Amino acid sequence: MTKKMTPQWSDGWLEGARRVPSSNFNARPANTGADLVVVHNISLPPGEFGGQGIEQLFTNTLDPTEHPYYATIAKLEVSAHFLIRRTGELVQFVSVDDRAWHAGQSVWCARSNCNDFSVGIELEGTDELPYEDVQYQQLQQLLDALRAYFPSLDPAAIAGHSDIAPGRKTDPGPAFDWSRIS
Repeated sequence: MTKKMTPQWSDGWLEGARRVPSSNFNARPANTGADLVVVHNISLPPGEFGGQGIEQLFTNTLDPTEHPYYATIAKLEVSAHFLIRRTGELVQFVSVDDRAWHAGQSVWCARSNCNDFSVGIELEGTDELPYEDVQYQQLQQLLDALRAYFPSLDPAAIAGHSDIAPGRKTDPGPAFDWSRIS
């Protein structure tokens, strides 16, 4: 079980999250905060958990010779604000005051470029494998902390990558139990 998180922030960085700064971000548009949370999944190599591939991808240090799949993605410049590992560990790559590069071409409620106004949360997992209880617990605590930081963040404004990029993305997939978060 994860420790209850007291939402304390410093320049958009959540205290208690392990910081692994990514250079894959830029400024949000002027006068734009986050009013959407996008839930993703990721595993590197695909279907394997616990390695350093995710952090290496988000910090542009992925070795394309380490795994055949890595050669296909090593040149991508992507990031998310947070990663929740299968152990419940919370990792932060980008300040929530900044624009992480997680959504790609996307639309939410007739607004395009969701990176501009969203926080991206990656769950270590796949579309088909059940997520861990501790991941749901950590995700709920993180959502509560984000709502404290962004008071205008509507509890209903939580979407899957599949919701903002239908036909292009499928995550967090059918294994994600939306009823476990609020």
